[in-house]
Amino acid sequence: MSAVKRSILAFVESKREELTAIAEELYRHPETGLMEFKASALLAEILGKNGFVVERGIAGLETAFRASIGTAGPSIAILAEMDALPEMGHACGHNIIAAAAVGAALALRHALPQDAARIIVLGTPAEELGIGKVELVRKGALDDVDFAMMVHPSSKRQVVKMYLGLARVRFTFLGRPAHAAAYPDEGINALDAVIQTFNGINALRQQLRQNVRVHGIITEGGVAPNIIPERGGCYFYVRADDLEEVEEVKKRVIACAQGAALASGCRLLVDEDERVLAPLRINRAFSALYSSQLSYLDLQESTAPADKNKGSSDIGNVSQVVPTIHPHVPIGDGLHIHSEDFARATVSEKGKEAVLEGARAMALTATELIASTEWQQKIIKEFKSG
Repeated sequence: MSAVKRSILAFVESKREELTAIAEELYRHPETGLMEFKASALLAEILGKNGFVVERGIAGLETAFRASIGTAGPSIAILAEMDALPEMGHACGHNIIAAAAVGAALALRHALPQDAARIIVLGTPAEELGIGKVELVRKGALDDVDFAMMVHPSSKRQVVKMYLGLARVRFTFLGRPAHAAAYPDEGINALDAVIQTFNGINALRQQLRQNVRVHGIITEGGVAPNIIPERGGCYFYVRADDLEEVEEVKKRVIACAQGAALASGCRLLVDEDERVLAPLRINRAFSALYSSQLSYLDLQESTAPADKNKGSSDIGNVSQVVPTIHPHVPIGDGLHIHSEDFARATVSEKGKEAVLEGARAMALTATELIASTEWQQKIIKEFKSG
């Protein structure tokens, strides 16, 4: 084991320039969800040239791919996100995620015999849209996977970080136009319904638990001040720690819109996105195995609470069907995701080190997991126990 670990570390270091170049290339050419054609092609090409069998366009997603190698042993999936944010580019650091995933997979191919394990890299598009991994799970892309892992850049090094479940709902209100000064009594104001929906939800917040988040935007509100808006629209996210509460709060949010429609005289159209993001299911045993590799690398974990500053991700859906870890690698203190500063930090010196840290730590974790049936059983037992 010691020799294998040394081999992994030496290999990752030897590939420093190539791996960080992946992150830089994605940074320079950011592509939003379901449009990651260059990124997907680049990652798949690198893996294919290194002996991985590549399948493109899996799960009905043109930019999703599966790259696999190995003939026996446990099946370990390393997930490579690749999409960027509109206007901000890689302000969530998916360029680092992709580069680290490729690095870990190549290191495992280099250090382990073919019959030790089945290593799979899943190219997972459109995380920001909450689509990629949801569809991969739905279409069975993880049915033959025993364990899954990925890393995410952050301001802190955290192995356990909690995520909220998320549901999305759009409201469209249909009223009747009229001249706002000459014939106001002839109109039915759809914008009023939108505003009343926000007011209703704001009043609802007092009765929501601390773990619940509801936030939205106005998507349509009229075309001119002197025309009573005949159409109005708004879009809301509902988040909570468990899917039952997500569903319950979503019903109450819909009731606010229904009340606003009734009060304003509008007709209401409700569009509930069927792609619901699950909370991340924490596997303490799997997380402990990753933590032990950080100790081996002499890296210190942050003591920040795991339940602070929670967002949502489709990695939660993966964690519901297979034991999963989603550690964070640091790229700079005081940075917040979805900011221009965060995007720039992904290609800084600390960002480059994060790529290598993620590749090393995941490859080492996978190696220990492959070698130890005791660890495998421990992780699976915890997963099955719920």
